[in-house]
Amino acid sequence: MVNDVERELVELREQIRYHDRKYYIEANPEISDLDYDRLMQRLRQFESAHPQLVTPDSPTQRIGDRPVPHLAQVQHRVPMLSIENTYSIQELRDYARRTEKLLAGEPTEWVVELKVDGVAVAIIYEQGRLVRALTRGNGIVGDDITHNIRTIPDVPLHLSGRNLPSVLEVRGEVYMTNSDLVTLNENQQAKGEAPFANTRNVTAGTIRMLDPRICASRRLRVFCHGVGYCEGIRATRHSEFLREIADYGLPPTPLVQRFESFEQAVDHCQRVVEHLHELDFEVDGLVLKIDRFDQRQRLGTTAKSPRWVVAYKWEKYEASTRLLRIVVSVGKSGVVTPTAELQPVQLAGTTVSRASLHNADEIRRKDIREGDVVIVEKAGKIIPHIVRVERHERQQDLPAWDFPTHCPQCQTALVKDEGGVYIRCPSLTCPAQIKERLRYFASRNCMDIEGLGDKLVDQLVDRKLVQDFADLYRLTAQQLIPLERMGKKSAEKLIQGIEASKERGLARVLNALSIRHVGARVAAVLAEHFTCIEQLQAATIEQLAEIHEIGEIIARSVYEFFHGPHGQHAVQQLQAAGVVMQSNARAEPDSSQTLAGKTLVVTGTLSRYTRDQIHALIQQHGGRAASSVSKKTDFVVAGENAGSKLDKARQLNVPVITEDDFDQIVAGT
Repeated sequence: MVNDVERELVELREQIRYHDRKYYIEANPEISDLDYDRLMQRLRQFESAHPQLVTPDSPTQRIGDRPVPHLAQVQHRVPMLSIENTYSIQELRDYARRTEKLLAGEPTEWVVELKVDGVAVAIIYEQGRLVRALTRGNGIVGDDITHNIRTIPDVPLHLSGRNLPSVLEVRGEVYMTNSDLVTLNENQQAKGEAPFANTRNVTAGTIRMLDPRICASRRLRVFCHGVGYCEGIRATRHSEFLREIADYGLPPTPLVQRFESFEQAVDHCQRVVEHLHELDFEVDGLVLKIDRFDQRQRLGTTAKSPRWVVAYKWEKYEASTRLLRIVVSVGKSGVVTPTAELQPVQLAGTTVSRASLHNADEIRRKDIREGDVVIVEKAGKIIPHIVRVERHERQQDLPAWDFPTHCPQCQTALVKDEGGVYIRCPSLTCPAQIKERLRYFASRNCMDIEGLGDKLVDQLVDRKLVQDFADLYRLTAQQLIPLERMGKKSAEKLIQGIEASKERGLARVLNALSIRHVGARVAAVLAEHFTCIEQLQAATIEQLAEIHEIGEIIARSVYEFFHGPHGQHAVQQLQAAGVVMQSNARAEPDSSQTLAGKTLVVTGTLSRYTRDQIHALIQQHGGRAASSVSKKTDFVVAGENAGSKLDKARQLNVPVITEDDFDQIVAGT
């Protein structure tokens, strides 16, 4: 009979651990909360009837009965060193140059992770069972917080799977989500207690408390991102280690990406900061790590930090203010974007009165309402965004904000992207879209029409003088003179600028057309591959997708534009107006073809050109501006503080030239 009970207990515990993993780690629950509660209740009944069979790693043992008397001090088997911090892209590149030099030019692969703003911990398993958890402390000795870590649902009390390592120490970050802080502060107010200022403060205070029941009530979470002292792990790379611990049921740090070069990792860093507002937890930087463990071992550590990891951080500034109202605007692609108008507040030395709310899903997720007190954050050069609502300060039952169902400009019914988060106005004749497309069409990286500013665009569209791109080329000075701030001289100068823009060439035109997913770089790639607009129009989706840097999503978007009525009309009208749509043909009458067939990579800070300007010159003279160095690269143009691209060029014996050398080549001297 006892054997049957033991067998059922084991099966129940395994079922609950499985469902814990599906819920907390994979975010893909298979049973309802009610069914899960029934499993737990059944387990409690069995253990109550057979207390001698209760084990420390049972799912029922997450919350301890009594507070611990004090926090014991325990020495780390492997020191928990701090990470070297950098605050600029140039500092990152300096770090990479030093690190790769220590590896004598070996190829290196890098992993980029989010730097979660929480409390660092080490969690130790022996034979699959959780035995200890420590804070970082001073890096040598940490506080024993096992009693609190056991209460966190993310952390399994017993690892899943077979052939578990005999000792596994994972290092990670304990954190709290912003949405859970909102709920906690509401509870604090209901009890007449002071609210918490931010997620990191409440996490740091909670994880060191003596009573585990308090920790259990505050819904802390954990992400695992590092390896400590281990015996028997299979991984030889960090990326493999994250997959391995996920197999054990531990929560690996999310959104990790691996890159074959440091420069690719840096490019990713600059892109990922634009999406941090989508996260429900605080991030104060990114972490870049050497992937291979053997290279890490050879690099070793300094007295303070490992040499194989660096943090790219930014200063974060927060302030509390009131959201006065939510307004929406319509972009060139029809996306309707909500913006918060705020009671002005000082933040990082500037006055902030507006913050993007990005999309309807974000407003709903954060429960943002007009009249709310909100926390607005500015981190580095990132535009201000709302972190959370101080819902405990909501003095009245404010109505939920409803996203408009119709375009605020043309009253067309709005539609949501299939499988996406953006809501759009589908009308291509929407005045707001026309204005935004015209502004983009005239911008410096497109047709570069000087003098065609925002207010003039508004007047041209409102007076129905311009309704599409080609209408610009039909304007006369006489039509412009009566407009506000537009005299005869200004009108004539603008007409000259519009006429000159006809000669910009295919790449500029493709960028200017506002084709979805096509920016300056994709436009340049297409213009390199096709010599004229007719060839591009004749290309199939498959042919487009085969082009390097294009892919299926961009290919489909380009194909649909040129085969849809709007795109076909735009091209026909521009051709009729005399706009040049050929690659390197008449784009710059004085340009030579001295770089024809050559691939160039630009790195470092240049004194006479911006990156866009020199890329444009390369293309105008028949060359290709690439983003990474390979054996097929013909020249690397190196400015000051050139980074890993310069090092790779030297490794591959690719010729390195200066700005002066570049000017002489394009001049044919």
